[in-house]
Amino acid sequence: MGHFRSRETVESALRMSDDGVPDRVNAAIHGVALRTIRTWRRRYQRDGWIRKGSGYPATPCPRCDGAELDEAAYALLLGWYLGDGSIARARRGVFTLQIVNDERYVELNQEIAETIRQVKPGASPCLRGGDGAIRVEARWKHWPCVFPQHGPGRKHLRKIELEDWQREIVAKYPEQLLRGLFHSDGCRFVNWASKPESGKRYFYVRYMFSNESDDIRKILTDTLDLLGIPWRQPRRNAIAVSRKEGVAALDGFVGPKS
Repeated sequence: MGHFRSRETVESALRMSDDGVPDRVNAAIHGVALRTIRTWRRRYQRDGWIRKGSGYPATPCPRCDGAELDEAAYALLLGWYLGDGSIARARRGVFTLQIVNDERYVELNQEIAETIRQVKPGASPCLRGGDGAIRVEARWKHWPCVFPQHGPGRKHLRKIELEDWQREIVAKYPEQLLRGLFHSDGCRFVNWASKPESGKRYFYVRYMFSNESDDIRKILTDTLDLLGIPWRQPRRNAIAVSRKEGVAALDGFVGPKS
């Protein structure tokens, strides 16, 4: 049976249906009628496509199934998850990974979506807006496997510790982790100070990372130490990089938000 929509659209819609995305949401994302989504699902089931449950074979898990993992992309997504990410249980044992970011940063929001696709091949991330923020969402049964830091309650109220396999990835791709952390819960801005003898102001670039979790701040500072980037803690919940050589290093792989 032919479709007026492209094969890519049909397959994307069916994958999202497999991941538990409601038909109405799926239809809105793909720009088709609700009845079209339902017809595709029923017709493919009736015609005997080889599928797991009601959909295409599920994306294998790097932890459960030994699937290949794009480690550089994973380190980046790990930074985003630790900063502004969460995982929630959806239907049929599926989980939703959600990364929240300011809607002004269009390029970064697209980067998040592309990074999710690299970590979970075949993913179809949804970008949802509201109240000045974008939520980049993707569903998968194995998000808690690849982000074992998932648990009940807010991250700063529970222990957050990387597992050995995650530390090995971070040791190989520390820049990627720092990029995700600083672009999620950090900023780059021009600060000023005054010289005591003259009272004149001078200006300099500073990176600041703010997070209520002692554990997540330590993951950040351990990674800065790994790269030899100097930092200090100006207040209880913040880490700053202000020295010229440190700022120059971060400019090489973090840079201003866009």
